[in-house]
Amino acid sequence: MMMNLFSVFDPATGSLSLNWMSMMLMLIIPTPYWYSNSKPLMIIMSISFNLMKEVIMHIKKKEPTIMMVSLFMFILMNNIMGLFPYVFTSSAHLVYSLTLALSLWISLMLYGWINKTNSMFTHLVPVGTPSPLMPFMVMIESISNLIRPGSLAVRLSANMIAGHLLMSLLGNNLINNFSLLMLMMWLFMGLIMFEMAVAFIQSYVFMTLSTLYSSEI
Repeated sequence: MMMNLFSVFDPATGSLSLNWMSMMLMLIIPTPYWYSNSKPLMIIMSISFNLMKEVIMHIKKKEPTIMMVSLFMFILMNNIMGLFPYVFTSSAHLVYSLTLALSLWISLMLYGWINKTNSMFTHLVPVGTPSPLMPFMVMIESISNLIRPGSLAVRLSANMIAGHLLMSLLGNNLINNFSLLMLMMWLFMGLIMFEMAVAFIQSYVFMTLSTLYSSEI
């Protein structure tokens, strides 16, 4: 019994024993295995890099890329967290989305009117506008500029709450019919995948529109 018990520590259990080869595993495994990033981190870094290139393409500057990509990641994490059970979906409420949109819009307006006043006045009248229409264009452009934060906030909240409401309505109506609930489970799985796509798309739309608004300054 003692020989059987301690035989696992015997380095030579036969003529073709490869027990000592375990010492060479560090040399067999490729070197990038030891210092490369994890797969989730590599995906996040790849997404961030592509987003930074797109922001630079719109703004022609590198400085705002960190803010825009961080905004995308922040909204995306909140959108995805809202898909988990018993997690509060903050991005489906105007308090969340309007706070983000107003903070960004006010900061851009203050920066533009303080540092680039002439450029801000120029954007109120599009190129080639006839002289009689200039007062009306100024009013239209001013109103469209004022409603931008509201449109950003409503777009994000409405799209995030729509799928949740649909799943809630279907779930409440099917909760008393277990067999029908099991049959409709494929529909719920499809809705979850759809909501995941909406979470990415709405984060991207919010970031892209914010980038386009900032490019006008």
